[in-house]
Amino acid sequence: MATTTSDGAPEGRTFFGHPWGLATLFFTEMWERFSFYGLRAILILFLIAPPSESGLGMAEGTAKALLGVYMSMVYFVALPGGWVADRILGARKAVLVGGFVIMLGHISMAIPAGAGFVYLGLALIILGTGLLKPNISTMVGKLYVGEDSARRDSAFSLFYMGINIGSLAPFVVGYLGQNINWHLGFGAAAVGMGLGLVQYVLGGKHLRGVGDEPGHRLTPEERTRFLRIFTAVVAVVIAIVLIAIATDTLTVDAVTVALTVLAIVVPVVYFGYMFRSHEVSADERVKLRAYVWLFLAAALFWMIFDQAAGPLNIFANDNTNLSVFGWDMPASWTQNINPILVICFSAFFAWLWLRLGDRASTGMKFGVALVLSGLSFVVMSLASHATHGGTVKVSLLWLVAVYLLQTLGELCLSPVGLSVTTRLAPAAFASQMMGVWFLATAAGDAVGGQVARLQHAWGDVTYFLVLGLFSVVAGVVLFLFVKSLRRLMGEGRELIVTRH
Repeated sequence: MATTTSDGAPEGRTFFGHPWGLATLFFTEMWERFSFYGLRAILILFLIAPPSESGLGMAEGTAKALLGVYMSMVYFVALPGGWVADRILGARKAVLVGGFVIMLGHISMAIPAGAGFVYLGLALIILGTGLLKPNISTMVGKLYVGEDSARRDSAFSLFYMGINIGSLAPFVVGYLGQNINWHLGFGAAAVGMGLGLVQYVLGGKHLRGVGDEPGHRLTPEERTRFLRIFTAVVAVVIAIVLIAIATDTLTVDAVTVALTVLAIVVPVVYFGYMFRSHEVSADERVKLRAYVWLFLAAALFWMIFDQAAGPLNIFANDNTNLSVFGWDMPASWTQNINPILVICFSAFFAWLWLRLGDRASTGMKFGVALVLSGLSFVVMSLASHATHGGTVKVSLLWLVAVYLLQTLGELCLSPVGLSVTTRLAPAAFASQMMGVWFLATAAGDAVGGQVARLQHAWGDVTYFLVLGLFSVVAGVVLFLFVKSLRRLMGEGRELIVTRH
């Protein structure tokens, strides 16, 4: 007679030795990342493509800022998304609702009916990702309540491999979008998210008891207060939008600037709140100071790294020889270089950190990441110079070198960030600090989108060189404070996660 495990899967039927519920979450996240990275690979190219090519014909500076804000908000909403699951929906329902909203967003973008449907689609994808992204990781952890950390770490390694597989979406979405029709590419992203939802629902029996209920459900009094605040916020936003429409000031540029300010102000206010909180001890406050410097370093790193979807993607399209054995490869396919390199180098870095142990401190890893990301832009400056003002198309190997440096930097910083966040988080804010970590990406991406506006005025060579040298100098400065940071933090085992 067959027995079952606590997650509802038949005992003996496992996913690489793990509960079958992990397979359900693995494929859900894989398809969600397929839709996300597929859209990311073609969005900027669609925005700047002329209407004669079915694009929006947007100015490059505006398009870069819009892309930066979109990327920023995707990570920004992880904080309220986690709260909604913890207090109202429960993680399991939040993932389902989030995935459905994401799919609707891609469907909206797949409809060739003008910019309005594109903006609506981006907004829906942002909201849906805020519900799905933080909570599906939480569900993975809930599969291993009471089990040893090694088994949990192994599960997360498998889970994040699904993310890396999904991030190869530009092979499909990029080809369809660039070579056939932009909206067909968006439709492919919608199909991917739809497949993820189907298998999430069908595999739900393996997730019984995992995130079914909110961890801290709102009391009736709290629910009433929340509804009042939520209604007031919505009313204020609607009023601002109506005033902007009436005064003809509701433009893409105005919205991107406002959201950039929001992405900067919120983490500043949140850190200020934690520093002043009576629930934070003196020792925790010292550790929080150390974390602020790491947060700023991470924001700078992601500001440069995530320009791959904007300026680097445009460079691939306009200034790179993409001919492979006589066939012109879609520029969006260059977005696959990073995930392929991540898959190739992840095992090596997992071995390296274990080998180095405490000799490789968190501050050192962050410093190395900043130096490597800075050097990648120095290489981009040289590549831009080699185009002779855009009159010559350069070898694809330039971009391979750039993405190699950025990938090595990513593997130094991204895995460590989640680990150090859990170690330095004040006890009273432990459950919220993962969202705070994602705010570093949000702030970096938003600022990066605005900074990218300078590329046209400065010229490609100067733009990449200035940002690259700034990052290198920041990394060197961080090296100088490694010993101070190390005294404030305990160095422990870190998990290779690579992508977010």
